[in-house]
Amino acid sequence: MEFVMLIISILILLVLIAKFKLNTFVALIITAFILALLLGMAPMKIPDAVLGAQGVGNILGPNSVIFIFGGMIGRLVADAGGSYRIAKTLIDWFGVKRLQWAVLIASFIIGISMIFGVGMVLLIPIVFAVAIEAGVPLLYLGVSMTAALSSAQGFLPPQPAPTAVASALGANIGMMLIFGLIVAVITAVVAGPAFTKLAQKYAPDAFQFKTEIEAVGPVKEYDLNTTPNFGLSVLTSVFPLVFMIIATVYKLIYTGGVTPKNPTLVDQIVEFAANPAVAMTIALIFAIFTMGIWQHKSMTEVGKSLNEGMSAVAGILLIVGGGGALRGVLVTSGLSDKIATTFQAGGAMSPIAIVLFAWGVAAVLRVSVGSATVAGMTAAGIVTGILAANPGNTLLPVFVALAIGAGSLIASHVNDAGFWIFKEFFDLSVKQTFQIWTVLETIISVTGLIVILIMTTIFA
Repeated sequence: MEFVMLIISILILLVLIAKFKLNTFVALIITAFILALLLGMAPMKIPDAVLGAQGVGNILGPNSVIFIFGGMIGRLVADAGGSYRIAKTLIDWFGVKRLQWAVLIASFIIGISMIFGVGMVLLIPIVFAVAIEAGVPLLYLGVSMTAALSSAQGFLPPQPAPTAVASALGANIGMMLIFGLIVAVITAVVAGPAFTKLAQKYAPDAFQFKTEIEAVGPVKEYDLNTTPNFGLSVLTSVFPLVFMIIATVYKLIYTGGVTPKNPTLVDQIVEFAANPAVAMTIALIFAIFTMGIWQHKSMTEVGKSLNEGMSAVAGILLIVGGGGALRGVLVTSGLSDKIATTFQAGGAMSPIAIVLFAWGVAAVLRVSVGSATVAGMTAAGIVTGILAANPGNTLLPVFVALAIGAGSLIASHVNDAGFWIFKEFFDLSVKQTFQIWTVLETIISVTGLIVILIMTTIFA
């Protein structure tokens, strides 16, 4: 009966978002309360389950600094011309024949610290200007750009969704980042340059050369002589990752991947710096200097960039918190444990089966609800009990979190804001958007699943 209540609640969520166009965060909170009531939870326990330590607070508490500071770093790099410098430098290095690869790499670097929508807004004018100069269709370069941004958003901390899902499942952020990089790079290449060749054959009308696109507006250019140099721009963009990767590798080599009972001073320093919130704080301070003060910007200008970066992330942050509300109800009510028991009735589930289940749940929710973030967070709540029933494998939560990320990207269509962003920026028809964007996202999802399954077989 509880499973029926869960299905009813998901349908209510879908109706509130798709039919009544209700704000996603509001719809998530309302649905969480409805689900709690349908499951027969004690009324006094519901507010804490939805909003407290198991719900919204569980996700936003430890992650809000990561999300907000990540948005701020991305905006500082963009406003200083760092994003422009990265793109132009790589394009100059690779030349016209390898423009796709230049755009792919530039977008991937920038996408690490910038949410998808903001990355699209900032990169499209640059890529459009390059396309016009090179005499190629914008979509020829845009597919690679979008694949890189989407892959980074789906698999890599400190992006909001993968960070929140990893936190909800208890996955190690450092290992999530290392394995996520492998998945993200492979999916970006397959869904970028490789897919472009196929798309040009079955949807040639979408690849028209245009010199003007209304949604792009005027192309903003920077004087390269006044922008930060390439190395500094890249370092600032990926600075948070440096701490996490160094700390993870250090622990694997010197402490067996765990925190020692009697840590040395070096162990303590590494552990402190590797904490995602600490790493993001240090990275933001670094960005304020490298992209602000060192570029002769006033603190007023720096403050404006910080505010704009925070505003860009605020909506995503609330949706992540709303997804945490659903998770809180699923965990507190015991429904996630019952789901685990049901699927393990015939014996313990293998790691491969758990990964496939997590991907499938996220995929169904993605197609139904539209939002990748909502799909990911809801799926995390559903599989929490299954992971809890399979203790002892420290890498399994990482692969499950990545599988949820892959599933949450599949088959984007008209109920996803990304579908319409892609359509407008590339001046496509609805049919063409299905042919390119929907297929592109599905390729990332399926390719990601295949890579994750291979890694699960080897390491889990």
